[in-house]
Amino acid sequence: MERTRIARVDDVKLVRRGEQVEGTLHLTPHHLIFCHTPPASEESNGHVSHKTKPRELWITYPIIQTCTLRLAHPASHLPSSIRLRCRDFTFVCFCFPNERQARDVYDSIKAWTCKLGRVEKLYAFTYQPQPPEKEINGWDLYDPGKEYERLGIGQKDSDKGWRISNINTDYAFSPTYPALLAVPSAISDNTLNYAGRYRSRARLPVLTYLHPVNNCSITRSSQPLVGVRGNRSIQDEKLLLAIFSTSHSTPPPSDPSSRPRSRQSPRSSSSGSPARDVPANLPDPETLEDQMISRTSSEDGPKVYGAQQHNLIVDARPTVNALAMQAVGLGSENMDNYRFATKAYLGIDNIHVMRDSLHKVIDTLKDSDVTPIAPSREALAKSGWLKHIAGVLDGASLIARQVALQHSHVLIHCSDGWDRTSQLSALSQLCLDPYYRTFEGFIVLVEKDWLSFGHMFNHRSGFLSSEKWFTIENERVGGNSSSDTHNQRTSLGSSNSSGAGHALENAFLSAKGFFNKDNNSRESFVDSDGELQPYEQSSLSSTATNSKKSATPNSKAHSTKDSPATEKATPHPATKVKETSPIFHQFLDATYQLLHQHPTRFEFNERFLRRLLYHLYSCQYGTFLYNNERERVEADVRGRTRSVWDYFLSRREMFLNRDFFAGEVDDHVRGKERLVLPTGEVRWWSELFGREDREMNGGAPSSAPCLASGAAAVGRNGVEEAKGVPSSVLTGVETAEQAVGAVPPVKASRLDAVLGNRISGEGPRGGKGGMGKQFVDGMKGLGLGKGGREEKGVRRKSPSRLEREMEVEMQ
Repeated sequence: MERTRIARVDDVKLVRRGEQVEGTLHLTPHHLIFCHTPPASEESNGHVSHKTKPRELWITYPIIQTCTLRLAHPASHLPSSIRLRCRDFTFVCFCFPNERQARDVYDSIKAWTCKLGRVEKLYAFTYQPQPPEKEINGWDLYDPGKEYERLGIGQKDSDKGWRISNINTDYAFSPTYPALLAVPSAISDNTLNYAGRYRSRARLPVLTYLHPVNNCSITRSSQPLVGVRGNRSIQDEKLLLAIFSTSHSTPPPSDPSSRPRSRQSPRSSSSGSPARDVPANLPDPETLEDQMISRTSSEDGPKVYGAQQHNLIVDARPTVNALAMQAVGLGSENMDNYRFATKAYLGIDNIHVMRDSLHKVIDTLKDSDVTPIAPSREALAKSGWLKHIAGVLDGASLIARQVALQHSHVLIHCSDGWDRTSQLSALSQLCLDPYYRTFEGFIVLVEKDWLSFGHMFNHRSGFLSSEKWFTIENERVGGNSSSDTHNQRTSLGSSNSSGAGHALENAFLSAKGFFNKDNNSRESFVDSDGELQPYEQSSLSSTATNSKKSATPNSKAHSTKDSPATEKATPHPATKVKETSPIFHQFLDATYQLLHQHPTRFEFNERFLRRLLYHLYSCQYGTFLYNNERERVEADVRGRTRSVWDYFLSRREMFLNRDFFAGEVDDHVRGKERLVLPTGEVRWWSELFGREDREMNGGAPSSAPCLASGAAAVGRNGVEEAKGVPSSVLTGVETAEQAVGAVPPVKASRLDAVLGNRISGEGPRGGKGGMGKQFVDGMKGLGLGKGGREEKGVRRKSPSRLEREMEVEMQ
């Protein structure tokens, strides 16, 4: 309790959605708890009913995104207040009787949120569940050996060309990878050892999914260490060739460059004909993507739909990002050395762009505590959030189609292979495999592709918070100096301290009679289903006592930097704001889109996804703590904390989809197919943002079943579209001989060389510009050129902005 300056404050007013109630605020080592008792309701006969039970609002400290102390201004006659904006999009404002109490509460919240210093002091290390949750062990739900066996790997009676390697059982080979790695049977551990040196952080290509019908794979890795000198690795090339050959009946040759061209190899003929013009009236982005890929991998002989392999290397980054990495010794594959594959650039933006996009959404919703007014839909559209969600879904759809329909293998990577790679890998498997759309299957998917393969949850989610997220306003008026003054404009949604924001807040807080002070409504400020309360625990005392238990220090705490397991332990540093980003949030949002588009194909419901995001930030469970499997093993998370799946499994009925179809898979019957794909309709997840559907998506749901139609349709570019111009996340396709769309300049030059022209030279018959330039220009007209499609009213990025956005790729 040494961090708590004040443990209880009476006569506090809680303001939320333009209403206020009065109650008592408690501060425990792990929670803010606001208690209030709704007034007794009056029955129709005039008698007063029995006294209602107290209502409680629980807020864990790690879930607080920003905390703003606003000191009383003599001229406004407003009380001192604290405004909290939480990561689960709960917006509340506490008004205090006097300034001293407000300051003490603010300092206590800041101390319990920002000054823990170590992950081991979070709530997960002291939380003790109540029955029936106590009897469940969610840690045993995911077993990598059993999951690989389900995929057909390691079975004695089934040789699918894969084996389980123990090269990383001690995490010394690749500290951020899982202990068990599935690799081609034809590749030895010695080859893996050398191949790992060519990939960032030794995250070499390994299997994450194997299709049960065609034996095609999804593998994932980090970027190669190409550099400005064009470094190559024969072992890496051999590994990737073996991966792409696992569905063949004959073993691959030892030399990748000597492999003969075949129908399974998308390498174009050296004497191939010029690329044909791409039709301008494409029906949908999927057709455009398939045509781009097939055009760069044309083969002689008859073509049968579904029989042509176009084995892909998917680089999820924009091309300029990949090129920038090459200048610092990293980069993207040189397709001259991977002539057996096709590379596709997806153009998914980095963590900074995603973070800024969500900030704009929150800025639009930032006054949800003091006003019930609906957010501006125009401002929501300008945030670009739906554009990013649609882009990730497009990428996952492309991968799923390549595996299921084109019978092709796909390797996915971005920079380090734990942000965009995890999103694309998990979502594509969600589309491909009905098992992952079940309740337990989705849990296995999260455990495998996010937790086991490594995602920087500590960094991206900011569990230890940051002092930059705490601000004080009206400091001079309050007459007290504070170290928080310089942070006033650095927190999320810096427009908090703008004059317009203050004017709006003043208007609602000072308007007499606006609030219902008696709170005659029976609705609690807690969610109607009591989701913010512990399981079957309505009293304050029991949980408050529980949360006072001290956390046991972890002597094996390691730095969040990737390092060999043998290095000395160091404490986890405080949150670096520039490394936070809603990557896992985007994955859950994209899953919600699929669930909404295919309401009978998922066993879990929307509430399950919403509560999963809440518990990502609540730090009540140890599942999402740390950055990779090795760190969790060394911190003994299984033995010292509870699994978040305990919470869901003990309440399973609450999170099941009543419309789920659990019948047999039949690809010949509509609605029973194995494969589900995004339909292209993206919408705001209004329940997550605490808003009604009509406020964010517009119109009554019954009158607008399809958001992609009508004037209010939200297209894949995240803004309202009227013309229906198809857009695609695929920005470029590249092979050893050809390049289409936004690809490195050297590839564009090679394309002209293949066509017998030079981009800067004259075309045939004296025409200006080569055919390659004309082809690229034509692709630009479809929104797939080097510059991509430029949205109306959006300026092209200046070099300085591009440099700033490249920062994350340098990490």
